[in-house]
Amino acid sequence: MPSVTNVFARAMAQAAGMTLRDDGALVSGGVVVRRLPQPTDGRLADTDYFDLLDWIRLQHEDEVELLEAYAKMIRTDDIGVLGLSMKTAPTLRSSLERVERYWRVVTDTAVYRLDESGDPACLLFEARTGHHPVLDFRNEGALAGSVRNMRQIVEGELVLEYVSFRHACRSDPDRYAAHFGCPVHFGADRNAIALRPAMLDLPNRLGDAAVSDFLTAHLETEIGSLKDDPSIRAALLRRLTPALSNGVPQAAEVARDMGMSERTLYRRLGEEGLTFRDVLIEAQSSLAQELLRDSTSSIAEIAFVTGFSEQSTFSRAFKRWVGQTPAQFRQQFPER
Repeated sequence: MPSVTNVFARAMAQAAGMTLRDDGALVSGGVVVRRLPQPTDGRLADTDYFDLLDWIRLQHEDEVELLEAYAKMIRTDDIGVLGLSMKTAPTLRSSLERVERYWRVVTDTAVYRLDESGDPACLLFEARTGHHPVLDFRNEGALAGSVRNMRQIVEGELVLEYVSFRHACRSDPDRYAAHFGCPVHFGADRNAIALRPAMLDLPNRLGDAAVSDFLTAHLETEIGSLKDDPSIRAALLRRLTPALSNGVPQAAEVARDMGMSERTLYRRLGEEGLTFRDVLIEAQSSLAQELLRDSTSSIAEIAFVTGFSEQSTFSRAFKRWVGQTPAQFRQQFPER
């Protein structure tokens, strides 16, 4: 089951003026107002964490104010070796590369991905769990905390081009722009922090390559000890989902990226009773349902992002997968 370091839960509790104790008790004004399972090895199950965030969010009158308070509470120092490795990396780019590779040491509910293929470059934030009502707010908090910490660790002024979210805006968009210090786009095709490539070359205030490399070695050991889903299906899904917007990848290309031959990929999938097409459809269907449910993207845009060149082809495929057209599926969910 996916899990989250308790640090994030504590920070959100503090942002709301509460205290989350080691035994899982959430205390407000000296009174226990909610209880969570006691963290195991400093981590909470994703569902317990998301339920806590949702409860706190619903108790708070001003989500943007809560978001701003959370961003101030979560610091790189709080996330252990990963945070120290980020601070001591020579440049912002190397800090973000460490986040991209080692974020799983703090949670496996989402990943960061640094995309330098265009200008601006983008730090993408991609969910790796099922749907939950609080994920939009979680995503806002993740990028708000990231922006604040990026600005604190670099030497010089960090200028952002924009921040984008896939969900619709629930408050005054100008307040988000004021908080992030840049334009903020909602209903976008991805959750992202966009910045010019030159910004990635900014040196870090405490940059020390030797210290950072030492800490990175510890992270390699730590990430190597994490229990992952060993199935080839899970590994293939992680590769396919973010690649779909560039068109449906070929099995040979994916196999090469995974360090195996196409024949080996087919054999290992066969051992799990699957074909490459089975997993491809799962990736397309899951992504399409998530976008239809949680974004304001048009059906034509969703067709493109899930690897289809024609909306009509996507609509026929979606109805075959789900039993409903994309429009019928979207109608089940209230506008956000």
